[in-house]
Amino acid sequence: MVDVRVADADAAREDAFDVRHEVFVDEQGVDEALEYDEYDAPEADAVHFVAYGDEYDASDASDAPDASDSPDADPIGAARLRTADTDETGKVERVAVREPWRKTGVGRALMLAIEAQADEQGLDALTLHSQTHAAGFYRELGYESVGDEFTEAGIPHVKMRKRLGDEH
Repeated sequence: MVDVRVADADAAREDAFDVRHEVFVDEQGVDEALEYDEYDAPEADAVHFVAYGDEYDASDASDAPDASDSPDADPIGAARLRTADTDETGKVERVAVREPWRKTGVGRALMLAIEAQADEQGLDALTLHSQTHAAGFYRELGYESVGDEFTEAGIPHVKMRKRLGDEH
């Protein structure tokens, strides 16, 4: 089981940043200057999330331990939520899962935590810029593509949107 937490302590935020750095900067070659922005500052109006899990054979998700029982759990995923263009819409950003943990439910757990937080904040909808290879993942969660493909940080993306309260 994955333990997703709001990263409201400095150590948890650093854990989230470590995951993002590994996925976006090291794996995908995103310029570090693009990866970190004003919404990463401690005083920024953004909610950061970090997913924790113990080391195990991630190829067998049925073997996943209950991370909430372990104080030594490793950061395995991260994401960020902030208010977008209007006070009613949130923007999901920087969703990242470390390679061994992909396709094990970590991304889904992060997104469900984000959606719960957005609902708690009274947001009506969420938008995100999905890397095109991951758009199917978001579609399974009820997100719809909006507009044409575009390039962001040198990677093809598509804008997606979901009204909160929709089934997924």
